[in-house]
Amino acid sequence: MTETPEEEPTPAVERVADEREESTEDASKDVPEDVQEYARFSKIDGATYDRANEFLRDRTYITAREWAIARLCADFRTETGVEMTKIGENLPELVPFMTDTYSPQAVNQARASFEQKVQKAGATFLYGAMCDFFTAEELDDLMYEVTEVAKFLLEVEGVELTVDEELDAEDRISEVMREVRDRSAGLRHDEVTCPECGHVHEVGDD
Repeated sequence: MTETPEEEPTPAVERVADEREESTEDASKDVPEDVQEYARFSKIDGATYDRANEFLRDRTYITAREWAIARLCADFRTETGVEMTKIGENLPELVPFMTDTYSPQAVNQARASFEQKVQKAGATFLYGAMCDFFTAEELDDLMYEVTEVAKFLLEVEGVELTVDEELDAEDRISEVMREVRDRSAGLRHDEVTCPECGHVHEVGDD
């Protein structure tokens, strides 16, 4: 029985394959180098966008879209401003869970929304810390919980924190918040006695 020689691929098939490879290479060349090297959100992909959004909505005021774009605006800031066109045109390459490109106006709107929500959340939190609603211990517990959420988001972005760095950050934040609570007591009263140490604080007392 005579063996049938294997058929060589037709030139047409070869040309189609070559065209696809060239198309992929051209698309890669169109992506700026700093975009190709960007790896902030490499730990999260498109399949988990809904989970990321749900996590943020349960624990913060921001959405996954606002979180990602705010991070990009901080990372792609130059001396002349934020590179909003680059961010918008390359959004799917920069953030795996974002599937559409954005106009510079849409990027700016998301950034502005993030800033407004942070400001409102900050005012709400600071008032809660200053109004004597929480005891010092409750404020410590609250700070621990919100710090854990913030650290998780940083870790997803690729920030590696050592145990010592985490503990130091928690201690410093706790110290600052105790000072805020202590000083705010002086604003509400001419003088107030600290329930923990018995020290009498007066308005303007250092």
